[in-house]
Amino acid sequence: MSGVSPARRREVIDALRRGAVPSAGLDLFAVGLDRFVASVDEDLDAISAGGSVFKAIRGEYGSGKTFFTRWLAERAKRANLATAEVQISENETPLHKLETVYRRLTERLTTATFPPSALRPVVDGWFYALEEDVLAAGDVTPDDATALDRAVGTLLDHRLAAVSRSAPAFAAALRGYRTASLDGDSATAEAVLAWLGGQPHVAASARRAAGVRGDLDHFAALSFLQGLLAVLRDSGHPGLLLVLDEVETLQRVRSDARDKALNALRQLIDEVYSGRFPGLYLVITGTPAFYEGPQGVQRLTPLAQRLAVDFTTDPRFDNPRAVQIRLPGFTVDSLLELGGRVRDLYADGSTASERIHHMVDDAYLGDLARAVAGGLGGKVGVAPRLFLKKLVGEVLDRVDQYADFDPRQHYALTLSATEMTDVERNASSADSVALEL
Repeated sequence: MSGVSPARRREVIDALRRGAVPSAGLDLFAVGLDRFVASVDEDLDAISAGGSVFKAIRGEYGSGKTFFTRWLAERAKRANLATAEVQISENETPLHKLETVYRRLTERLTTATFPPSALRPVVDGWFYALEEDVLAAGDVTPDDATALDRAVGTLLDHRLAAVSRSAPAFAAALRGYRTASLDGDSATAEAVLAWLGGQPHVAASARRAAGVRGDLDHFAALSFLQGLLAVLRDSGHPGLLLVLDEVETLQRVRSDARDKALNALRQLIDEVYSGRFPGLYLVITGTPAFYEGPQGVQRLTPLAQRLAVDFTTDPRFDNPRAVQIRLPGFTVDSLLELGGRVRDLYADGSTASERIHHMVDDAYLGDLARAVAGGLGGKVGVAPRLFLKKLVGEVLDRVDQYADFDPRQHYALTLSATEMTDVERNASSADSVALEL
């Protein structure tokens, strides 16, 4: 791992020290995901060719669903796709309100070049591409601003013709944004762009300037998503990876809201399969209980039919091309492999590299992995986060900083309820557990 830049290494190590999933660099320690590489790359190729894909990720709490989707996002960005990860929740982002999902999407939109929200640079890049296409046609000269503006407007209408049939306000808002930008009215331009991104309560003056009314509603949200995909495609991004994370939270909402959300999900899947969203890679994540339980997918028969996959067979022969895929979860061996990769990554950026490898050898990593899993009731599947947090923040950092620190002599693993997630706390049998290594 000596080819990893110091900045990238630091970002990954800092996230693990906090007990968080790094936002980048996940390929450095993606353990157990080799089986999915070929099918994921096939999906990304299909997206780049103008297709659309839907996948449902299945895994228990702690099995690495968030890790998997962020690993997938990294691969998507390498294919120049835009990405967005949206956390589904009853209060902040209810799935049955697609206008809210769309708003969160634009807030979290990112590309390989721009962090969230990348909406403005994407739209600016799109207008630049339109201008270049107009000039390349040779009918307009660069110094004729009026003719250029008129030609760009005509091309805009042509590129968004399919979207404008169902949501003419999307194209109108883009025109309003460009007009305000060219006039130097940055306040109006920002407000119109916010409206285009689904933000509510945009100033009436800005909406009047763009020729649009009201706020984005549930029915227009899908058309706006269609328009965003067209803008992405013409600005150099062949598609969008949209992750709807923690969809299993639907099981805890009121029955009427749950039924609306499940139907909205069914609608989204059908629209993906119908070809309405060329370039969309839609991914949802959920627990087995969500896919199989009476308060989840099984509550809506048409949705259950679309997601049905037989998981009674040996997991070794799971089909990664299926509509629903399950994550294998961690074993002690895979936890040991993960710890080894993190240790090597840490050591490569340290002046105490040799001592780190000596003090934190594979035997110690195995002891630490078994101790953390033991403190969580033997549930190895929920251990990775705490294991890496302890490994980096309480072992590797000390070995790196103190020449006389020996983790076997000077460190006793302690698991406290205050540092655990609800799932980890439920797996643990005590509020504070000291474990021998």
